[in-house]
Amino acid sequence: MSPRSVLVVDDHPVVRRGMAALLALEPWVGDVHQAGTLAEGRQAADRHLPGLAIVDLRLPDGDGTELIRRLSRAGPACASLVLSMSADAAAVRSALAAGAGGYLLKDAAPEVIVAAARTVAAGGTVFGPGVTRGDAGRPPAPFDVLNPRELRLLLLLADGHSSRSVAEQLTIAEKTVRNQVSAVLTKIGARDRAQAVLMAHRAGLVR
Repeated sequence: MSPRSVLVVDDHPVVRRGMAALLALEPWVGDVHQAGTLAEGRQAADRHLPGLAIVDLRLPDGDGTELIRRLSRAGPACASLVLSMSADAAAVRSALAAGAGGYLLKDAAPEVIVAAARTVAAGGTVFGPGVTRGDAGRPPAPFDVLNPRELRLLLLLADGHSSRSVAEQLTIAEKTVRNQVSAVLTKIGARDRAQAVLMAHRAGLVR
């Protein structure tokens, strides 16, 4: 994997600096930038265009989910990994809906965090110890039958994205989006996109 810049967003200086120092030792990591607030995170993202962001959700001036959503919509999109104290199911679903590729708790071992960061930067999905698909990260029925990519597609639609926008976000063709939407509708028992989106909102998948 070619070196890429990383943005670490956390309001605790010791955590932020420690994470930055740890990542700087990795050969796949280029420049490492830091931010302690949501506003600083936005500014750093606009200035440095990172390839990966490691984000705490609870920031002094807002929810880190907002930054993740902003980064996932940027071009080229930035991969995001959540590093949080909470494994609350709603927070996990919200982060995934915003575009996060992984979710870890802050008590995870350093080597686990670094490995997760590399996986997410490469386009993979990671749930760390304490945040598994079987519990906090698992969506409610009937959405639990969807694979991560199908769930991401549905959440993008529920967030107001067009088929073209979804195709760009997932780097697939619009025709593929239409085919996958049909598969999602069949799996969750929805008659059309509108009903699927309504079901997602009622289930709390979208804030």
